[in-house]
Amino acid sequence: MNSRQLKKLGVPEDCVKSAIVAIQQANSRGGLKGKQLKNTLRQVLAQPEAFVSDEYFGGLARDIIADRQFVRPEPIGYRVWGSDIDAAAHQQMQQACAVPGAAGAALMPDAHVGYGLPIGGVLAVENAVIPYAVGVDIACRMKLSVLDMPPATLDAKFDLYKSALERGTRFGIGCSHEEPQDHPVMDQDWTVSRITREKRDTAWRQLGTSGSGNHFVEFGVLTLGAPDDELGLEAGNYVALMSHSGSRGAGAAVCSTYSSIARAQLPAKYQDLAYLAWLSMDSEAGQEYWAAMSLMGDYAAANHDVIHRLVSKLLGAQIVAGVENHHNFAWKEMHGGREVIVHRKGATPAGKGVLGVIPGSMASPAFVVRGRGNPESLHSASHGAGRCMSRRKAKEKYRWNAVQKDLEKKGVRVLSAGADEVPGVYKDIEEVMRRQSDLVDTIGRFDPRIVKMCGDGSKAED
Repeated sequence: MNSRQLKKLGVPEDCVKSAIVAIQQANSRGGLKGKQLKNTLRQVLAQPEAFVSDEYFGGLARDIIADRQFVRPEPIGYRVWGSDIDAAAHQQMQQACAVPGAAGAALMPDAHVGYGLPIGGVLAVENAVIPYAVGVDIACRMKLSVLDMPPATLDAKFDLYKSALERGTRFGIGCSHEEPQDHPVMDQDWTVSRITREKRDTAWRQLGTSGSGNHFVEFGVLTLGAPDDELGLEAGNYVALMSHSGSRGAGAAVCSTYSSIARAQLPAKYQDLAYLAWLSMDSEAGQEYWAAMSLMGDYAAANHDVIHRLVSKLLGAQIVAGVENHHNFAWKEMHGGREVIVHRKGATPAGKGVLGVIPGSMASPAFVVRGRGNPESLHSASHGAGRCMSRRKAKEKYRWNAVQKDLEKKGVRVLSAGADEVPGVYKDIEEVMRRQSDLVDTIGRFDPRIVKMCGDGSKAED
């Protein structure tokens, strides 16, 4: 009997596989055939409790009982920061809150639609990890380095700054350095999964590159209103280098591989959660993904480290202080007295005293922040201003050359970018920061002055 015939007979969809196994065993070892086999199946469906110990049909009987006893858990609630969040992002968040084992959720003020979990979404789950709730660009992150250069040199030595950005990194899908860069991350164990082993050479070639989409490297002025002991800086104005990118092609391959595995294992009753398919932390695939994700986190950090090392060296500057953080990742944390896996997809860790960087756009400020450890947000804050316009609409509305000239008049020189990343496609970062004043304290403001992004309009999900 095939699956269509079994379903017509009344076998639940989730039990078809075990029904086929039972039929094969009963036929080959027990000699059951035709009408006798079909009648036995009807009896199992009518009274599965009577067959739980049956040599051939016991597994099917237990699966039928479990299927009939199944009750889908009620979705949990979530707290929202910000009011101008589109309905589609809320729909994605509501769906995420229906994932089995969901233990906490929050939506940041920069939230907008992503894949599965919305960008700006935070989701805590018990003993499971969700590849798409981490994101395609695993460990996409921010890094800000304070340099020993006077702010006046941003204008006086513009050509030197421009050359440092142009030569210090690469932009575009699949971009790489002519010569692979060195970093201890390439000596780590890349055999933790098949996909990381296969992508090691690609990762090495792309080490120190920035990719596409909303990724950038830029110089600007960091303003500290008061001394900060942790940064080791006095109040004042400083030249700073800031970058935004992640784990490049290797990270995307890890996400694709393990999200496919998770979807293949997803029970039929949860097919509506395909982009939120999970892997149990007790499973081999779950452990593999966790190890691969952790490696991608180290690789993304190394990627920024190489960019900052190369650019500052080309500039002839020394790095005197810095702040960095992931915002597409999952962490094991304690919340409400229990260990959970906290997914922050486009959300910045904001535990009490934790430093982070929240960018705006190429023409609006970024902020160095210190977390307040608010338990309602699962110790999280926004990862940026958040998009308020799709890339397609942006390309229809804006002409890049006109925007570039206007920005230059305002003191922001953009070396390359696309119309889909102009300031008008982002929410007001000042308003976003006001919305989350209970999540982070602002300790510094970074105003961009020289910006470089990918100029081909390639998309990155972040």
